[in-house]
Amino acid sequence: MKKLQQLLKQIDGKGYKGYKSIQGKYEFHRYELMIDYVQGDPFASPSKIRIIIPDQYYKIKSEWKKEKKRKIYTEDKIARTVEKAINQNQTFIKGSGKSGMISIDKPGQEILERTAVSIDERQTTICLMVGLPANGRKINGKEAEKLFFTVLPTILKQSVFSIQDEEIEEVVKLADQHKAIREKMQENDWTVFVADGSILPRKSGVSNQPLHDAVPFEVPEDKRVSIDIPHRKEPLSGMALKKGIVLIVGGGYHGKSTLLNAIERGVYHHIKGDGREFVLTDPQAVKVRAEDGRGIRRVNISPFINNLPHGQSTRAFSTENASGSTSQAANVVEALEAGASTILMDEDTSATNFMIRDQRMKELVVDDKEPITPFIDKIKQLKVQRNVSSILVMGGSGDYFDVADDVIMMEDYKPHLVTDKAKKIAKKYPTKFENVAGEFGDLTKRTFLSASFSTGRKGKVQAKGLKSILMERDMLDLNGVEQLVDSSQTRTIAEIFKYLDHSKKSEGLSLEQLLDELEQIMTEKGLQAFTKFPDQHPGDLARPRRFEIAAALNRLRRAKVKDMT
Repeated sequence: MKKLQQLLKQIDGKGYKGYKSIQGKYEFHRYELMIDYVQGDPFASPSKIRIIIPDQYYKIKSEWKKEKKRKIYTEDKIARTVEKAINQNQTFIKGSGKSGMISIDKPGQEILERTAVSIDERQTTICLMVGLPANGRKINGKEAEKLFFTVLPTILKQSVFSIQDEEIEEVVKLADQHKAIREKMQENDWTVFVADGSILPRKSGVSNQPLHDAVPFEVPEDKRVSIDIPHRKEPLSGMALKKGIVLIVGGGYHGKSTLLNAIERGVYHHIKGDGREFVLTDPQAVKVRAEDGRGIRRVNISPFINNLPHGQSTRAFSTENASGSTSQAANVVEALEAGASTILMDEDTSATNFMIRDQRMKELVVDDKEPITPFIDKIKQLKVQRNVSSILVMGGSGDYFDVADDVIMMEDYKPHLVTDKAKKIAKKYPTKFENVAGEFGDLTKRTFLSASFSTGRKGKVQAKGLKSILMERDMLDLNGVEQLVDSSQTRTIAEIFKYLDHSKKSEGLSLEQLLDELEQIMTEKGLQAFTKFPDQHPGDLARPRRFEIAAALNRLRRAKVKDMT
């Protein structure tokens, strides 16, 4: 502590780069301060520090970290508590630029594996970003001393050193409950579980907070199940959707897309009080949509599209500007290639000609003149031959009644099971639907060459918010990747790209094998394993699923892809 105080006094009033001299390790009462990175300018990205608290000063019970899920939930709770304390201690520190700013990688409504807080057998580590105080571009040592010796200790006192055991116990119990529900889902071949009383609507299109005064979810009696979960006296009742083909239908503004949105987010676990904390979905579920204009690299879309004009191959299809139907076909195939076991689609964001082709259109445009085999003609083969389920929102076409295993109708935000009624309507108004016989089609194995990730000696790879990654001068657009939910996941994907550039790991591996290897690294070595200095501050990363990593790879316009079959 004294050494840091002396250094701050010595550099007070000097040029801002003088802050570089404070990088290093300092002993404080009850914790160590590691200053890993010092910003070069008060207006630049903030400095990075770590707070390391030995177990003797903040005891993490062994039962809170004995298994990975409990450990992640405990780390998540600590990060949220620190973030709350930061917001409550907006102590004014004079200076220019980012002077006095303190932040932690803020968790959202989902509980994700993060690097903001990490606990092990010996200590708890908290990663923070701080803006070192300056007057213009000169060091303000007095304000820096206030930052390190007054503000930071107050934040720690009001967060880590004030957390009650009961608060951790609560999130650990939630971890146990989520695990138990997932086990029950696997035992019973459920793709989705939505608990009674869940609050599905969100506050707005830009807020993932629950909507106040929303209609609670009411389970249709024919789909109600009750399960015993730990730390709860009464069984938990909810709607269970079995593997197969499920339609969600209903009038406009009655909650169809809201239910699907909750289902697509259910691949992640949510905090208590979110309203969706007991909405759980097959972790291998992937939301697919049309994505006009995206680039495609050697994807075998022949299960859906063949016989293009001018003889263009669809077994290794490439384009810089995909249409709605070709992009959606590629998105389905790429999801399957990455290992998806459930496909989610909303009619509102799908290409009509990819989803359906009615009898009148077939009469006018005969089959041998239409290159697209619509999804309805392949959905049963997907289920039977590949054991892949489908959950679709359909508001304008009843042709899918013929193939559906379950039909859920949303009315005033309340679900009703109408499968029998839908089947009767299908018989009453036959569509001459004929499921295409034969195989679903091949999935070609592809490998991404290491040149895909090269940006040269001074090349830059940087996440720009949630939906963009800058690679040198190219901007990777991830707006069509709807299950990417946290900008820290995007930062991890950017770090993975840099890792693949340096390591050349992708060479010779199929995409599936590459994703397996990346997941193994994240599980065994942590997210920081992809960074240049894994032993230093890795505090703004969150774990993406393999499907969002694959989606980013597949949208790289610079990608060099080769078939392996």
